[in-house]
Amino acid sequence: MKIKQLPEDFIVEEVTSVTPSGGPFAYYRLDKIGWTTPDALNAVRRRWDIDGRRLSYGGLKDRHAKTSQHFTIYHGPTRNLQHERVTVTYLGPVAEPFTAQQIGANRFTITMRAIAAGQVPGIRAAIDEVHASGLPNYFDDQRFGSVGSSQEFVAKEMVRGNFEAALKLALASPYEFDRAAQKREKATLLEHWGDWPACKAKLDRGHARSLVDYLVHHPTDFRGAVARLKPELQGLYLSAYQSHVWNRVLALWLTQTLSPDRLARIDLHHGHLPVPTSLPEELVAKWESLQLPLPSARLKPDVTAAWLPLTEAVLQDEGLALATMKIPGLQKPFFSKGDRKACVRPQNLEAKDDADDQNRGRRKVILRFELPRGSYATMLVKRVAQLHARPPEPAATSSPPVP
Repeated sequence: MKIKQLPEDFIVEEVTSVTPSGGPFAYYRLDKIGWTTPDALNAVRRRWDIDGRRLSYGGLKDRHAKTSQHFTIYHGPTRNLQHERVTVTYLGPVAEPFTAQQIGANRFTITMRAIAAGQVPGIRAAIDEVHASGLPNYFDDQRFGSVGSSQEFVAKEMVRGNFEAALKLALASPYEFDRAAQKREKATLLEHWGDWPACKAKLDRGHARSLVDYLVHHPTDFRGAVARLKPELQGLYLSAYQSHVWNRVLALWLTQTLSPDRLARIDLHHGHLPVPTSLPEELVAKWESLQLPLPSARLKPDVTAAWLPLTEAVLQDEGLALATMKIPGLQKPFFSKGDRKACVRPQNLEAKDDADDQNRGRRKVILRFELPRGSYATMLVKRVAQLHARPPEPAATSSPPVP
């Protein structure tokens, strides 16, 4: 099966109730193909000579897709713009900057290609299961883009106070899509790690060199070096690890609550996760209403909270505890606080199969649906495309599976 064989195979449209009603913010729709959201908006900002602090948007949309989203500019120009495969349409004035809170949902049209005819009934059966049982609201692989080939989490080492290990992962861990210059920089860091003057002499100017320069003068202060990582990188590291732990808590709830014959699995880069294929009637309301908090030392849970033993079991398996989910000795960064729904139900979910015009002798399946902000369309694609047998192992009782 192929996903995103063409950019038009993955279409995302932001759904919002915001309408022009007057105000100091110019409101726009951004349509793009082959651009990341930040790159597209930077191009707009340069073309219009706009200070980036005047611009606000709600979400990041995939580069390898055809996407539509919204943004605002304080006292922005009341005109349209065409730049390569980026189109900006002025919609009118609004009173407030556009943020993620104004996104009600995202509407998707996804074409799955190169499907054998014999696989189509299984895909349709999986779609029926999603209609009946919903979709676990797991974080998908995109959330873990900061995790390198070692599969180790920078933030986990930060929580443990292993700041040298965290810094080494952040600066020198190889990634599948590293470019040649990044590979050379990481090889230099690994070769001369600890010999900071030699390392600095061989590195080109950039963020890594500035951190090594700090270590030249403070050779054992790895906490200080980690604190000097770019704030956006620190945020990525913490959100990746927190999301991984949250996924494990939800996986444990499912394996403890449902019998193995009611579970299938989907595969992520970090392992497999259970998904429900059916639910006993008495569990439907509980599953629909289940919310799990993002694990953080900032939580002050009631000891009777149903999620608490699940979270404690997962963190114990990670070698941690809820009270230790913070970065020792640093006020920033810190883990997010909030709840996340365990189950989402894709709205207006429908599927159509047809002959694949790009792959002779194969079928394509076109999925159309809507998901709330923060949920992953690729998780639904994996759910209906990965036709695994039921997990052979028994449901976990005291310790979580390792996703």
